Amino acid sequence: MDKEQYLSVYRHSLAHVMAKAVIEIYGKEVQYAIGPQIDDGCYYDFVLPCAITKDDFKAIEDKMHEIIKRREDWTRKEITREEALELFKDQKFKTELINDLPEDETITVYYTGEDYVDLCRGPHVDNSQELMNAAFQIKSTSGAYWRGDENRDQMQRIYLYAFPDKKQLKEHLALIKEAMERDHKKLGPQLELFMFSDTAQGMPYWLPRGWQLYRCLLDYSREVQTLHDYNEISAPVINNKKLWLVSGHWAHYVDNMFIIPGKDGDKKFSYDAIDTMAAKPMNCPNAMLEFKRKPRSYKELPIRYSEYDVLHRKEKTGQLNGLLRVQEFRQDDDHTFVTEDQIEAEIADILEIADEIYKTFGITYRAEFSTRPDDYMGDIELWNSAEATLKKILDDKYGEGGYEVNEGDGAFYGPKIDLQIKDALGREWQCGTIQLDFQLPRNFELKYTDKDGSEKIPVVLHRAIFGSLERFMGIIIENFKGAFPFWMSPVQVGIVPIRTEHNEYAKEIERKLRKLRIRTEADYSDNNMNTKIKKFKNFKDPYVIVIGDKEVEEGTVSINIRGCKQQLHDVPVDKFIEMCVKMNEERCIDLITEA
Repeated sequence: MDKEQYLSVYRHSLAHVMAKAVIEIYGKEVQYAIGPQIDDGCYYDFVLPCAITKDDFKAIEDKMHEIIKRREDWTRKEITREEALELFKDQKFKTELINDLPEDETITVYYTGEDYVDLCRGPHVDNSQELMNAAFQIKSTSGAYWRGDENRDQMQRIYLYAFPDKKQLKEHLALIKEAMERDHKKLGPQLELFMFSDTAQGMPYWLPRGWQLYRCLLDYSREVQTLHDYNEISAPVINNKKLWLVSGHWAHYVDNMFIIPGKDGDKKFSYDAIDTMAAKPMNCPNAMLEFKRKPRSYKELPIRYSEYDVLHRKEKTGQLNGLLRVQEFRQDDDHTFVTEDQIEAEIADILEIADEIYKTFGITYRAEFSTRPDDYMGDIELWNSAEATLKKILDDKYGEGGYEVNEGDGAFYGPKIDLQIKDALGREWQCGTIQLDFQLPRNFELKYTDKDGSEKIPVVLHRAIFGSLERFMGIIIENFKGAFPFWMSPVQVGIVPIRTEHNEYAKEIERKLRKLRIRTEADYSDNNMNTKIKKFKNFKDPYVIVIGDKEVEEGTVSINIRGCKQQLHDVPVDKFIEMCVKMNEERCIDLITEA
């Protein structure tokens, strides 16, 4: 048994122990549903006579240790459907699961001792003694709906951290603590970057500091794309249903779209009405229309249309997760129209852009190749050709086996390369994507005139590097723990005049910095110096310059550097400004700490 299989058996077995402990504490009226293993432990869903709180965690953990010390045998037994229904006649969720099993399914149950039985395929440990060194701790509880359906029973889900030994559990808890300190959902409001409101679930409100950070990403993306000959476009956020019918999104994606129903002949609202509209979840159909607006020649290709318009995608409430999973967002989107013989060179250039952008943020990534899904659209031969092309590109860049293959995980219109970036805690996030599309150009009847005068259909590359800017923002907030590199900090320099008579000199420095697009904020209040400095430090501004009599007299500044205990004194203003300009131009990740 390999490590992964061992952890699966170990954690799944502890889920049964936890369920048995809960039943022994709260009585036979407990309804228990499912208890799978997860990446760092397991969970189990219950309907209980009372709400579980943190105060109850220790009692459940103690009961689990007690059960393990009993050294009970675990017995697997195959039973008939009738026997299973009788065995679980008082358990509504188990009964439903049994009734949903195929007629020819082998039904197995596992006994832990003689008084606890669970419907389960296994495998499990043979005896609780194998769990004697178990290192576990209840993580949390949350609400859950039976089978994820908000119209079904509401349950209590108990999460358990579970590791083979105390050392691994301790290391994981330290990682969790670090993750909590980096949590963008905490840092965002604390640093006044963004907020959420129940008036627009999953749609962030960007505050001045956060929007400045956001603009830095946009400006950087635009700068890079200009150097690679991209042209930016913009299109309506709301489009008529007929556009989404042509693109295929109405058939494949309508459940994730925000629909504005039109009015039918009886003036009643209807999704079938001709004037039904939808907020766009994707930019691609708009790019198709912009390409189609006039005759095209092979000489124009490739045509690169970048787009940063707002997108909306409907998500279940339980799937929303701060900036990492939202319902309104922007992408550094692009749709490039190419001839077939331009595909390899264009994708190579996109990967070069990805290398450059991720390196700027100190981020590493790996590639995944996603192939044809079951609900694919279009001709199978085109799909085969597209997949072969992407495979060759990946083999050439990363070598065979240098990337992961995700069978059946492509977009409905084409295979894709996904770029998985790694955050500061080692977690992976899918951000960048390159999708090869032979289908949408056909749906929209796109054409260009080739060298020989014949009409050809272009190929479209769908491409993003940041992906969702909101998700990328969440990741870098956590990566930098809110202490951003100088070039992207919302406020780069805080200015603290010690007394009001120093204000004029401070304003002169502020004007010079702002003229060179150094983002500054000065505190001209009559608060004491330490209070002013603390305000800027709490926002994690890179530099806080202090101005007193000596600085005014000598034309210098004293600098408090984020993360450094010592100040830099007697730094000429021009020298400080030169430092700031250099860090902006070079997009340094680290601050300059010597004048």
